Amino acid sequence: MNLLPWFALKEVPGVGNLLFKRLIQAFGSPEKVFESDAKSLVRVDGISHRLAETIRTHRLSDRARRSHDRARDAGVTLLPLTHGDYPRLLATIHDPPPLLQVSGHLDPESAMVALVGSRKATSYGLKNASDLAGELAGSGFTVVSGLARGIDTAAHKGALAAQGHTVAVLGCGLGRVYPPENRRLADAIACSGALISEFDYDSPPEAHHFPMRNRIISGLSLGTVVVEASLKSGSLITARCAADQNREVFAVPGHIRASQSTGTHHLIREGAKLVASSADITEEFAAHIHAAEKSTPTPRDLCDSASGQNPKKPDLSKFSLDHEEISVLKVLDLYPSHIDDILQNVPMGAGRLSAVLLSLELKGVVVRSPGKLFSLKEEKS
Repeated sequence: MNLLPWFALKEVPGVGNLLFKRLIQAFGSPEKVFESDAKSLVRVDGISHRLAETIRTHRLSDRARRSHDRARDAGVTLLPLTHGDYPRLLATIHDPPPLLQVSGHLDPESAMVALVGSRKATSYGLKNASDLAGELAGSGFTVVSGLARGIDTAAHKGALAAQGHTVAVLGCGLGRVYPPENRRLADAIACSGALISEFDYDSPPEAHHFPMRNRIISGLSLGTVVVEASLKSGSLITARCAADQNREVFAVPGHIRASQSTGTHHLIREGAKLVASSADITEEFAAHIHAAEKSTPTPRDLCDSASGQNPKKPDLSKFSLDHEEISVLKVLDLYPSHIDDILQNVPMGAGRLSAVLLSLELKGVVVRSPGKLFSLKEEKS
Protein backbone atom coordinates (compact mmCIF):
# COMPACT_ATOMS: atom_id res chain seq x y z
CA MET A 1 0.00 0.00 0.00
CA ASN A 2 1.28 3.44 -0.94
CA LEU A 3 1.12 5.43 2.29
CA LEU A 4 2.45 8.74 0.97
CA PRO A 5 -1.10 10.02 0.34
CA TRP A 6 -1.90 9.35 4.00
CA PHE A 7 0.97 11.60 5.05
CA ALA A 8 -0.16 14.19 2.50
CA LEU A 9 -3.78 14.29 3.71
CA LYS A 10 -2.63 14.52 7.33
CA GLU A 11 -0.89 17.81 6.61
CA VAL A 12 -3.76 19.53 4.78
CA PRO A 13 -4.64 22.63 6.85
CA GLY A 14 -8.07 22.20 8.39
CA VAL A 15 -8.21 18.41 8.10
CA GLY A 16 -7.97 17.05 11.63
CA ASN A 17 -8.51 13.51 12.81
CA LEU A 18 -12.31 13.70 12.72
CA LEU A 19 -12.53 15.08 9.18
CA PHE A 20 -9.86 12.63 8.05
CA LYS A 21 -12.04 9.79 9.36
CA ARG A 22 -15.13 11.17 7.60
CA LEU A 23 -13.25 11.53 4.32
CA ILE A 24 -12.02 7.93 4.50
CA GLN A 25 -15.54 6.75 5.29
CA ALA A 26 -16.83 8.64 2.27
CA PHE A 27 -14.11 7.87 -0.28
CA GLY A 28 -12.20 4.87 1.06
CA SER A 29 -8.65 6.18 0.69
CA PRO A 30 -6.65 9.43 0.58
CA GLU A 31 -5.96 8.79 -3.11
CA LYS A 32 -9.68 8.85 -3.82
CA VAL A 33 -10.06 11.97 -1.67
CA PHE A 34 -7.46 13.85 -3.72
CA GLU A 35 -9.05 12.63 -6.97
CA SER A 36 -12.52 13.88 -5.98
CA ASP A 37 -14.04 17.12 -7.19
CA ALA A 38 -15.17 19.91 -4.90
CA LYS A 39 -18.83 19.02 -5.37
CA SER A 40 -18.22 15.54 -3.98
CA LEU A 41 -15.99 16.75 -1.15
CA VAL A 42 -18.48 19.26 0.25
CA ARG A 43 -21.01 16.47 0.70
CA VAL A 44 -18.87 15.30 3.62
CA ASP A 45 -20.05 16.82 6.88
CA GLY A 46 -17.62 19.54 7.97
CA ILE A 47 -16.00 20.13 4.57
CA SER A 48 -16.58 23.71 3.42
CA HIS A 49 -16.12 24.92 -0.16
CA ARG A 50 -12.88 26.61 0.85
CA LEU A 51 -11.53 23.45 2.50
CA ALA A 52 -12.60 21.38 -0.50
CA GLU A 53 -10.50 23.62 -2.76
CA THR A 54 -7.58 23.39 -0.33
CA ILE A 55 -7.76 19.59 -0.50
CA ARG A 56 -8.04 19.56 -4.30
CA THR A 57 -5.02 21.81 -4.79
CA HIS A 58 -2.85 20.25 -2.08
CA ARG A 59 0.38 18.64 -3.21
CA LEU A 60 2.65 16.24 -1.37
CA SER A 61 5.23 18.35 0.46
CA ASP A 62 8.87 17.55 1.03
CA ARG A 63 8.11 17.45 4.75
CA ALA A 64 5.46 14.74 4.33
CA ARG A 65 7.77 12.73 2.09
CA ARG A 66 10.60 13.02 4.64
CA SER A 67 8.26 11.91 7.45
CA HIS A 68 7.22 8.88 5.42
CA ASP A 69 10.77 7.96 4.44
CA ARG A 70 12.11 8.44 7.97
CA ALA A 71 9.58 6.00 9.42
CA ARG A 72 10.16 3.50 6.61
CA ASP A 73 13.93 3.64 6.96
CA ALA A 74 13.67 3.15 10.73
CA GLY A 75 11.75 -0.08 10.20
CA VAL A 76 8.57 1.27 11.79
CA THR A 77 5.27 -0.42 10.99
CA LEU A 78 2.75 2.04 9.57
CA LEU A 79 -0.90 1.20 10.20
CA PRO A 80 -3.47 3.35 8.38
CA LEU A 81 -7.04 3.43 9.66
CA THR A 82 -8.21 1.03 6.95
CA HIS A 83 -5.58 -1.64 7.66
CA GLY A 84 -6.80 -5.00 8.92
CA ASP A 85 -4.36 -4.85 11.84
CA TYR A 86 -5.46 -1.39 13.01
CA PRO A 87 -6.84 -1.82 16.56
CA ARG A 88 -10.59 -2.33 16.27
CA LEU A 89 -11.58 -0.48 19.46
CA LEU A 90 -9.41 2.50 18.59
CA ALA A 91 -10.99 2.74 15.14
CA THR A 92 -14.42 3.27 16.71
CA ILE A 93 -13.59 6.40 18.74
CA HIS A 94 -14.76 9.84 17.66
CA ASP A 95 -11.38 10.97 16.32
CA PRO A 96 -9.04 8.00 15.78
CA PRO A 97 -5.50 8.72 14.60
CA PRO A 98 -5.56 8.12 10.83
CA LEU A 99 -2.06 6.66 10.82
CA LEU A 100 -0.29 4.81 13.63
CA GLN A 101 3.45 4.26 13.82
CA VAL A 102 4.31 1.05 15.66
CA SER A 103 7.57 -0.43 16.93
CA GLY A 104 7.23 -4.04 18.04
CA HIS A 105 4.12 -6.16 17.60
CA LEU A 106 0.62 -4.84 18.17
CA ASP A 107 -1.94 -7.63 18.35
CA PRO A 108 -5.25 -6.17 17.12
CA GLU A 109 -7.19 -9.02 18.75
CA SER A 110 -5.66 -8.53 22.21
CA ALA A 111 -7.89 -7.54 25.15
CA MET A 112 -6.28 -4.37 26.51
CA VAL A 113 -6.69 -2.52 29.81
CA ALA A 114 -5.10 0.87 30.53
CA LEU A 115 -3.32 1.61 33.82
CA VAL A 116 -2.50 5.28 34.38
CA GLY A 117 -1.76 7.66 37.21
CA SER A 118 0.45 10.31 38.71
CA ARG A 119 4.06 10.91 37.73
CA LYS A 120 4.81 11.83 41.36
CA ALA A 121 3.50 8.59 42.79
CA THR A 122 3.76 7.27 46.33
CA SER A 123 5.26 3.89 47.16
CA TYR A 124 1.68 2.69 47.75
CA GLY A 125 0.66 3.77 44.25
CA LEU A 126 3.74 2.29 42.59
CA LYS A 127 3.22 -1.09 44.26
CA ASN A 128 -0.46 -1.15 43.32
CA ALA A 129 0.37 -0.28 39.71
CA SER A 130 3.03 -2.98 39.48
CA ASP A 131 0.91 -5.64 41.19
CA LEU A 132 -2.26 -4.88 39.21
CA ALA A 133 -0.35 -4.84 35.91
CA GLY A 134 1.32 -8.16 36.70
CA GLU A 135 -1.97 -9.79 37.65
CA LEU A 136 -3.76 -8.42 34.58
CA ALA A 137 -0.94 -9.55 32.30
CA GLY A 138 -0.98 -12.96 33.97
CA SER A 139 -4.71 -13.19 33.24
CA GLY A 140 -4.14 -12.61 29.53
CA PHE A 141 -4.71 -8.87 29.23
CA THR A 142 -2.34 -6.47 27.50
CA VAL A 143 -1.49 -3.55 29.79
CA VAL A 144 -1.57 -0.13 28.12
CA SER A 145 0.06 2.98 29.55
CA GLY A 146 1.99 6.08 28.53
CA LEU A 147 5.65 5.41 29.49
CA ALA A 148 5.65 8.41 31.83
CA ARG A 149 7.42 8.50 35.16
CA GLY A 150 5.63 7.10 38.18
CA ILE A 151 2.53 4.96 37.74
CA ASP A 152 3.02 4.40 33.99
CA THR A 153 6.54 3.10 34.46
CA ALA A 154 5.48 0.82 37.31
CA ALA A 155 2.62 -0.58 35.22
CA HIS A 156 4.85 -1.39 32.25
CA LYS A 157 7.46 -3.00 34.49
CA GLY A 158 4.83 -5.01 36.35
CA ALA A 159 3.48 -6.47 33.10
CA LEU A 160 6.98 -7.31 31.87
CA ALA A 161 7.91 -8.94 35.19
CA ALA A 162 4.91 -11.22 34.77
CA GLN A 163 6.17 -12.10 31.27
CA GLY A 164 3.08 -10.47 29.84
CA HIS A 165 2.41 -8.00 27.07
CA THR A 166 2.34 -4.24 27.42
CA VAL A 167 1.82 -1.32 25.03
CA ALA A 168 3.24 2.17 25.52
CA VAL A 169 1.58 5.10 23.76
CA LEU A 170 4.02 7.98 23.32
CA GLY A 171 3.50 11.73 23.35
CA CYS A 172 6.41 12.07 20.91
CA GLY A 173 7.69 10.25 17.85
CA LEU A 174 9.10 6.74 18.06
CA GLY A 175 12.55 8.10 17.31
CA ARG A 176 12.59 9.71 20.75
CA VAL A 177 11.88 8.37 24.21
CA TYR A 178 10.42 10.57 26.90
CA PRO A 179 11.43 10.58 29.66
CA PRO A 180 14.92 9.67 28.40
CA GLU A 181 15.69 7.45 31.40
CA ASN A 182 13.03 5.03 30.12
CA ARG A 183 15.00 4.13 26.99
CA ARG A 184 15.83 0.60 28.21
CA LEU A 185 12.25 0.11 29.34
CA ALA A 186 11.00 1.21 25.92
CA ASP A 187 13.29 -1.32 24.23
CA ALA A 188 11.98 -4.07 26.51
CA ILE A 189 8.38 -3.10 25.75
CA ALA A 190 9.03 -3.24 21.99
CA CYS A 191 10.39 -6.78 22.39
CA SER A 192 7.27 -8.17 24.09
CA GLY A 193 4.61 -5.71 23.02
CA ALA A 194 4.61 -2.41 21.18
CA LEU A 195 5.43 1.28 21.24
CA ILE A 196 2.80 3.39 19.48
CA SER A 197 2.67 6.99 18.31
CA GLU A 198 0.49 9.06 15.99
CA PHE A 199 3.27 11.64 15.66
CA ASP A 200 6.03 11.77 13.07
CA TYR A 201 9.06 9.65 13.87
CA ASP A 202 11.29 12.51 15.05
CA SER A 203 8.58 14.61 16.75
CA PRO A 204 9.70 15.96 20.15
CA PRO A 205 7.53 15.66 23.26
CA GLU A 206 5.32 18.75 23.37
CA ALA A 207 2.72 19.70 25.97
CA HIS A 208 -0.25 19.51 23.59
CA HIS A 209 0.76 16.01 22.47
CA PHE A 210 -0.05 14.38 25.80
CA PRO A 211 -3.83 14.97 25.93
CA MET A 212 -3.91 13.62 22.36
CA ARG A 213 -1.93 10.59 23.48
CA ASN A 214 -4.35 10.01 26.36
CA ARG A 215 -7.33 9.47 24.05
CA ILE A 216 -5.35 6.72 22.31
CA ILE A 217 -4.50 5.03 25.62
CA SER A 218 -8.18 4.87 26.54
CA GLY A 219 -9.29 4.22 22.96
CA LEU A 220 -7.20 1.06 22.70
CA SER A 221 -8.58 -0.28 25.96
CA LEU A 222 -11.70 -1.99 27.21
CA GLY A 223 -11.34 0.08 30.36
CA THR A 224 -9.03 2.55 32.09
CA VAL A 225 -7.77 2.11 35.65
CA VAL A 226 -6.56 5.24 37.44
CA VAL A 227 -4.23 3.87 40.10
CA GLU A 228 -3.26 7.06 41.90
CA ALA A 229 -3.89 10.69 40.95
CA SER A 230 -4.41 14.15 42.35
CA LEU A 231 -7.20 16.37 41.08
CA LYS A 232 -4.72 18.05 38.70
CA SER A 233 -3.27 14.84 37.30
CA GLY A 234 -3.32 14.35 33.54
CA SER A 235 -4.58 10.83 34.14
CA LEU A 236 -8.00 12.31 34.86
CA ILE A 237 -8.00 13.44 31.22
CA THR A 238 -7.50 9.80 30.23
CA ALA A 239 -10.40 8.79 32.49
CA ARG A 240 -12.59 11.46 30.89
CA CYS A 241 -11.61 10.23 27.43
CA ALA A 242 -12.54 6.69 28.44
CA ALA A 243 -15.95 7.83 29.67
CA ASP A 244 -16.53 9.83 26.47
CA GLN A 245 -15.64 6.71 24.47
CA ASN A 246 -18.16 4.63 26.46
CA ARG A 247 -15.41 2.56 28.08
CA GLU A 248 -15.27 1.48 31.71
CA VAL A 249 -13.47 3.68 34.24
CA PHE A 250 -11.92 2.21 37.40
CA ALA A 251 -10.13 3.87 40.30
CA VAL A 252 -8.01 2.58 43.18
CA PRO A 253 -8.83 4.21 46.54
CA GLY A 254 -6.04 5.63 48.67
CA HIS A 255 -5.51 7.27 52.04
CA ILE A 256 -8.32 9.75 52.71
CA ARG A 257 -5.83 12.51 53.57
CA ALA A 258 -3.34 11.85 50.76
CA SER A 259 -3.31 14.56 48.08
CA GLN A 260 -2.17 11.94 45.55
CA SER A 261 -5.53 10.16 45.95
CA THR A 262 -7.90 13.13 45.65
CA GLY A 263 -8.33 12.47 41.93
CA THR A 264 -9.14 8.78 42.30
CA HIS A 265 -11.58 9.51 45.13
CA HIS A 266 -13.25 12.11 42.91
CA LEU A 267 -13.64 9.52 40.14
CA ILE A 268 -15.19 7.02 42.55
CA ARG A 269 -17.68 9.64 43.73
CA GLU A 270 -18.53 10.32 40.08
CA GLY A 271 -19.27 6.65 39.42
CA ALA A 272 -15.94 4.99 38.59
CA LYS A 273 -15.75 1.38 39.71
CA LEU A 274 -13.71 0.94 42.87
CA VAL A 275 -10.77 -1.45 42.53
CA ALA A 276 -9.88 -3.44 45.63
CA SER A 277 -8.13 -6.20 43.67
CA SER A 278 -7.41 -7.17 40.08
CA ALA A 279 -10.51 -9.40 40.20
CA ASP A 280 -12.66 -6.26 40.11
CA ILE A 281 -11.21 -5.64 36.65
CA THR A 282 -10.80 -9.16 35.26
CA GLU A 283 -14.35 -10.18 36.14
CA GLU A 284 -15.66 -7.20 34.18
CA PHE A 285 -13.88 -8.26 31.00
CA ALA A 286 -13.61 -12.04 31.37
CA ALA A 287 -15.70 -12.65 28.25
CA HIS A 288 -13.20 -10.73 26.11
CA ILE A 289 -10.31 -12.90 27.29
CA HIS A 290 -12.26 -16.08 26.60
CA ALA A 291 -13.04 -14.84 23.10
CA ALA A 292 -9.39 -14.04 22.41
CA GLU A 293 -8.33 -17.48 23.65
CA LYS A 294 -10.52 -19.21 21.04
CA SER A 295 -7.88 -19.73 18.38
CA THR A 296 -10.24 -21.52 15.99
CA PRO A 297 -13.81 -20.59 16.89
CA THR A 298 -16.51 -21.99 14.66
CA PRO A 299 -18.79 -19.53 12.91
CA ARG A 300 -21.77 -21.16 14.61
CA ASP A 301 -20.19 -20.74 18.07
CA LEU A 302 -19.46 -17.08 17.48
CA CYS A 303 -22.89 -16.32 16.12
CA ASP A 304 -24.79 -18.25 18.79
CA SER A 305 -22.81 -16.73 21.64
CA ALA A 306 -23.51 -13.25 20.32
CA SER A 307 -27.13 -13.58 19.38
CA GLY A 308 -28.74 -16.67 20.84
CA GLN A 309 -31.35 -18.61 18.89
CA ASN A 310 -33.43 -17.35 15.96
CA PRO A 311 -31.09 -14.51 14.95
CA LYS A 312 -32.49 -11.83 12.66
CA LYS A 313 -30.54 -10.03 9.94
CA PRO A 314 -30.34 -6.23 10.09
CA ASP A 315 -32.76 -4.09 8.11
CA LEU A 316 -30.39 -2.54 5.56
CA SER A 317 -32.95 0.06 4.52
CA LYS A 318 -32.15 1.89 7.76
CA PHE A 319 -28.61 2.63 6.60
CA SER A 320 -27.08 4.89 3.97
CA LEU A 321 -24.97 2.49 1.91
CA ASP A 322 -22.94 2.90 -1.27
CA HIS A 323 -22.60 0.26 -4.00
CA GLU A 324 -19.34 -1.14 -2.61
CA GLU A 325 -20.81 -1.57 0.86
CA ILE A 326 -23.84 -3.30 -0.63
CA SER A 327 -21.62 -5.69 -2.62
CA VAL A 328 -19.80 -6.68 0.58
CA LEU A 329 -23.03 -7.10 2.54
CA LYS A 330 -24.33 -9.48 -0.12
CA VAL A 331 -21.63 -12.02 0.79
CA LEU A 332 -21.96 -11.63 4.56
CA ASP A 333 -24.27 -13.52 6.88
CA LEU A 334 -24.94 -13.71 10.61
CA TYR A 335 -22.34 -16.48 10.67
CA PRO A 336 -18.82 -14.98 10.59
CA SER A 337 -16.67 -15.21 7.47
CA HIS A 338 -12.91 -14.77 7.34
CA ILE A 339 -11.69 -11.68 5.52
CA ASP A 340 -9.81 -13.84 2.99
CA ASP A 341 -13.03 -15.65 2.07
CA ILE A 342 -14.87 -12.34 1.72
CA LEU A 343 -12.07 -11.02 -0.52
CA GLN A 344 -12.59 -13.89 -2.98
CA ASN A 345 -16.22 -12.91 -3.47
CA VAL A 346 -16.10 -9.13 -3.88
CA PRO A 347 -14.85 -6.96 -6.78
CA MET A 348 -12.16 -5.08 -4.85
CA GLY A 349 -8.66 -5.43 -3.44
CA ALA A 350 -7.66 -6.21 0.14
CA GLY A 351 -7.00 -2.59 1.11
CA ARG A 352 -10.32 -1.39 -0.26
CA LEU A 353 -12.18 -4.28 1.40
CA SER A 354 -10.66 -3.39 4.76
CA ALA A 355 -11.85 0.20 4.32
CA VAL A 356 -15.38 -0.90 3.39
CA LEU A 357 -15.59 -3.33 6.32
CA LEU A 358 -14.41 -0.61 8.70
CA SER A 359 -17.05 1.76 7.33
CA LEU A 360 -19.75 -0.88 7.80
CA GLU A 361 -18.52 -1.60 11.32
CA LEU A 362 -18.64 2.09 12.22
CA LYS A 363 -22.17 2.31 10.80
CA GLY A 364 -23.23 -0.58 13.02
CA VAL A 365 -24.09 -3.01 10.20
CA VAL A 366 -21.16 -5.40 10.61
CA VAL A 367 -19.49 -7.00 13.63
CA ARG A 368 -15.82 -7.97 13.76
CA SER A 369 -14.84 -11.03 15.82
CA PRO A 370 -11.39 -12.31 16.87
CA GLY A 371 -9.41 -13.87 14.03
CA LYS A 372 -10.41 -11.33 11.32
CA LEU A 373 -13.93 -12.74 11.12
CA PHE A 374 -16.83 -10.53 10.03
CA SER A 375 -20.59 -11.00 10.24
CA LEU A 376 -23.80 -9.05 9.94
CA LYS A 377 -24.91 -7.44 13.17
CA GLU A 378 -28.00 -9.10 14.57
CA GLU A 379 -31.19 -7.06 14.47
CA LYS A 380 -32.56 -6.75 17.99
CA SER A 381 -36.26 -7.52 18.27
